[in-house]
Amino acid sequence: MFAEERKIKIAKMISDGKSVRVSELAKLFKVSESTIRRDLMSMENHGNILRTHGGAVSNVNTQFEPSFFEKQEKHADKKDTIGKIAAGMINDGDTVIIDSGTTTQYIGKYIKAKNITIITNSVPLSYELSNSEDIEVITTGGMIRSNTKAMIGPTAEMTLKQFRVDKAFIGANGISIECGATTPNIIEANTKKAMIETSKKVYIVADSSKFNEVTFAFICSVKDIDCIITDSELSEEEADKYRQLGVDIITRL
Repeated sequence: MFAEERKIKIAKMISDGKSVRVSELAKLFKVSESTIRRDLMSMENHGNILRTHGGAVSNVNTQFEPSFFEKQEKHADKKDTIGKIAAGMINDGDTVIIDSGTTTQYIGKYIKAKNITIITNSVPLSYELSNSEDIEVITTGGMIRSNTKAMIGPTAEMTLKQFRVDKAFIGANGISIECGATTPNIIEANTKKAMIETSKKVYIVADSSKFNEVTFAFICSVKDIDCIITDSELSEEEADKYRQLGVDIITRL
């Protein structure tokens, strides 16, 4: 097992609320304790965990989440560009999932493809897309979460499992090499997982401020992401870390 894959698994254990100890991790991954200590030191340097005597705990402000309207105001120009890029990835005849969120919301403004089917759990986006004759809109149903205007929960997940789609555009509150994509709410994370599982190609859409951030609930590992669409303020050095793991990074039209 590569070091980065091992660190992803350790980070997921911590984000799931499990306590981790060096001795137990060494046995689990069949490596020396000194190797695990180096892993934890690297993860701590990225700000994702806090090492303790003999182990590690989460060092993340996991629960805070701004409201939908507060997030709408932040990085609006970057989200607009990300929306244009993402919309350009949708081709005539595609079947597509578009997640809820203030970044994915911008995708709907710029879709030019015709004869497409879009499945979404976004209340505002489903209304906006319903005005287009070239788009068949399917909503997931489910419990509406007021903070994100997302339809989530078992009903949404059951709906998503009925389909196989070409592309999914997923929002995230945090992205890091060690912890993958994360979001503050575990029920919403599970709905996003269902979207990923039904899609041939997975796009994460997130502005550069989301990189090296970690929130409470795990969505997916970096290896499960085909492409990240972000803005040009992401450094080439940071982008190359993801490219080396097989993830395309797109920052320009």
